[in-house]
Parts: sequence; C-alpha cells; structure tokens
Amino acid sequence: MSDSLKDQLLGLGFKPAPVAERPRGPRRKDGPPAGGKGARNDRGAGKSARNDHGPGKGAGPCDPQGRKNDRGGSAPAGSGRGRGPRTEGDIDLAKAFAIRAQREKDERIQAEREKQEAARQRREAQAKLAALLQGKGLNVAEAEHVRHFEYGGKIKRVHVTEAQLRALNAGELGVVQLNGRYLVVTADALAEAEKVFPQAVALRVDPNAPAADDPYADPKYQVPDDLIW
Repeated sequence: MSDSLKDQLLGLGFKPAPVAERPRGPRRKDGPPAGGKGARNDRGAGKSARNDHGPGKGAGPCDPQGRKNDRGGSAPAGSGRGRGPRTEGDIDLAKAFAIRAQREKDERIQAEREKQEAARQRREAQAKLAALLQGKGLNVAEAEHVRHFEYGGKIKRVHVTEAQLRALNAGELGVVQLNGRYLVVTADALAEAEKVFPQAVALRVDPNAPAADDPYADPKYQVPDDLIW
C-alpha cells in the first residue's frame, strides 16, 4: 500500500495493527545458560570429586565381595559360631561311651551265641534220646489207672495198668518225656535216658523216701479225669 493511501486511511480513523512483542527469557547473571556445555562440565567435575574422595561419611568398610560389613569390619575367613575345640574331658567321655557301647554289643552277641548253642545241644540230645528209647516204651493203650506226677511245675499224668502203678511206686519203672509224650520205661532205661538228656526224666520214685514227698504215689489218691491239667 502506498504512503498516500495509508495517510488517507489514517485520516479516515483507521489505526495501524499492533505489532506483537517477542518474549525475552531471564538471563543468568553468571555463566552460560542452563543446559549448556558449562553445566555438563560441572556435573562431570562433581562425579570426579566423589570418585576421588571415596564413599561418603556414612558408608562402612566392605568385604572382599564388595558387600558392606555392618559391624564395621570384614569378618575373618573361616570364623564361624560353631563349637570350639574339644577338651580332653570331652574326648575321654566320648571314649568311655564308645567302649561301653562296644562291650554291650559284644555281650549281646555272646548271649545269642550261647542261646543258639544250647538249642543245638538240646536238639542233638533229644535226637539221641529218641534213638535210645526206640521200642522201649511200656505204655499200654488199654490201661485204666492214672498216675499223676509233677513235672515242669505242673501236674501231669500217664495211664498205666495196676501192675505198672505198683512198679512205678516201687521205683522199678519210670516215666520219660519225649516229644510231648510220657513213656513208661524200666529203671535201667530211665538211667540211660538221664545220662543223655536229664531234663527228659519226668518221674522217678525213691521207694525209701517219705510218702509226703510224693503224695500221688498213694493209689487211693485220685484226681478227677475231667480236670484239665
């Protein structure tokens, strides 16, 4: 627009458009603006200073792995909280316990060996006794009399004839226990059985002994047959 036209418009009352003012930022009194090269140099210098002076005041010493030791020092290698060295008294007590345990073990082993040996000898003796008394039993199936006697802490009985009962009470016969049976045998066979296996002798009567020693020797002494012994 030419000046003449501008003047005419102004004369008619038109006002020129206002010109916008550019904003101005605050100026730093010292140093370059924030974010410049100088600021980066300051941060680098601070980091370098921290590296030079080491950890801060509150930091404690560290262990070889770099971990902080809360107690203010590194723990010595191999230092645990276990038991200290064993004293001489502890060693002697441990030896005493070991000796006693070994002795008890040896005693149990010896007792078991003796038990097995006794069982073996018993089996062998019973086998010899069975061979010795083979065919020597005098038991009669039709015997009507009962002879009671004590054996093994209990009252036992054997069926005999009237003649056998008199012979038993006179000591001319005896009773031997063999494999759960009670055999009536002669006095000589009874003596031989006693040599092989004394525990098998169930009844031997001494005719000279007082009658009180063997109350069952009296034929009049009867025990009911239905009584369980």
